[in-house]
Amino acid sequence: MITMLNDSLASALAKINNAERVGKKETSIAPASKMVKYVLTILNEQRYLGAFEEAANEQGGLLKINLLGNINNLGAIKPRFSSKKHQFEKWEKRYLPAKGFGIIIVSTPLGLMTHAQAKEKNVGGRLIAYCY
Repeated sequence: MITMLNDSLASALAKINNAERVGKKETSIAPASKMVKYVLTILNEQRYLGAFEEAANEQGGLLKINLLGNINNLGAIKPRFSSKKHQFEKWEKRYLPAKGFGIIIVSTPLGLMTHAQAKEKNVGGRLIAYCY
């Protein structure tokens, strides 16, 4: 079955969020874009997700993800707001439940990173996703 996706990242994050809510231990995502892999890598580094592996299929790849049960909420940020280096607190208030709780993933000129890393490196960027 071929499905048309408008936003593969938002679809992948919604599938992970739904699998976490029903208590699954693993889920699979297709298609596997570079953006999805980078976001999953950040979530893995921050201990929200377990390891993931790529499996080949005919429609752009498949990712099998181990879930740890550490995600309360996860989603893509639409539209992809632009944020200057001193505006991250405003976005934390909007997307995260408390200060210092959760992450916002930001696309910067230095690559994808969390908002805390962007603050440390003194760089702004576009908001991609949030997780707590």
